[in-house]
Amino acid sequence: MAKIVMKFGGTSMAGTERIRNVAARVKKEVDAGNQVAVVVSAMAGETDRLVNFCREAAPLHDTKEYDVVVASGEQVTSGLLAMTLQAMGVPARSWLGWQLPIRTSDAHASARIEDIDCTALNAALASGEVAVIPGFQGVTMDNRVTTLGRGGSDTSAVAMAAAMKADRCDIYTDVDGVYTTDPRIVPRARKLDKVTYEEMLELASVGAKVLQTRSVGLAMKEKVRLQVLTSFDDRPGTLIVGDDEIGENDVERQVITGIAHDKNEAKITLTNVPDRPGAVASIFTPLAEASINVDMIIQNIAHDSGSTDVTFTVPGAELARALDALEKGKDTIGYERLLHDTKVAKISIVGVGMRSHAGVASTMFKALGSRGINIQAISTSEIKVSVLIDEDETELAVRVLHTAYGLDAEDAA
Repeated sequence: MAKIVMKFGGTSMAGTERIRNVAARVKKEVDAGNQVAVVVSAMAGETDRLVNFCREAAPLHDTKEYDVVVASGEQVTSGLLAMTLQAMGVPARSWLGWQLPIRTSDAHASARIEDIDCTALNAALASGEVAVIPGFQGVTMDNRVTTLGRGGSDTSAVAMAAAMKADRCDIYTDVDGVYTTDPRIVPRARKLDKVTYEEMLELASVGAKVLQTRSVGLAMKEKVRLQVLTSFDDRPGTLIVGDDEIGENDVERQVITGIAHDKNEAKITLTNVPDRPGAVASIFTPLAEASINVDMIIQNIAHDSGSTDVTFTVPGAELARALDALEKGKDTIGYERLLHDTKVAKISIVGVGMRSHAGVASTMFKALGSRGINIQAISTSEIKVSVLIDEDETELAVRVLHTAYGLDAEDAA
């Protein structure tokens, strides 16, 4: 008998027929003798609808009341799934965030889980009852409802699995696993049997949409075995596990695990910044104070005038706030012009095999150069290389690199 957390996303819960399909999958695990807790998202599109209601009610709304409204989507699906399971003869009940409770910080709309009390939940599971838990929500110490930020249901599921000491956490989505790249761009992309936590964390952070970055980081920290599956058929999925579950031979054989792309990037250039100690800090301090994440950074060679140009990227959604912070700090920074470009994209190659192979970045640069794709910026980590290119060349770059690293499936059409 295993203890399992099953998480179903919005597309899996979009309507009563799909909820019946989810209930059948849960019943299958129960019939196999497993203890099951289910974490559900709101129906596809429902959270957006609720967010719009909040904006219409008050553009500068109270985030505490915002959380009350948007958390209701998952409350609906948790109740509906519990009803459906009961109708199938499976004992089940819903557990809202405040009923367990799932304690979080008081950062409304972007709370972090601090503690989960599983005492009553474990007793219910031991009695054969399925627990249906709304994802994305929790409660503060003063009993106010909170939400974890968009995509937070993945984090809820991993946190539940860690607190319950579950044998694994199955994440059901509208894709059947993790692929070497987006199959819509590269039809010859291959599904991966296993991916390390580190690789999945990097892939998620640079644009892969399969899992939320926070959930992968938490799974790595708590050593929760993840499995990505589709709720629409019975094909095997992808396991996300520690290095110890992936043999050295597998790592050695595959240098690059996957290629991700992200068009939600904006490039900012400050010209003629004084080339003196502390100048760079004067640029990035106001951005940090505004909680704006900066990714790629390039400081050009100093001009004869004693100045330099500094280029960096920020998330596209944060561009307006970044420009506002930099314009307010112009006198302190001392730049001449503030330029920005939103027609850019970040392309990243990821793989733990980089640690033991030389020339990985060189292959990337040669492959892109051979197709006339200009690289505007570069950033690296131990298992990742990212480049910034023109947005219009995104799909071409992904296809070229997928072939260059030998990732194309041999049996694909």
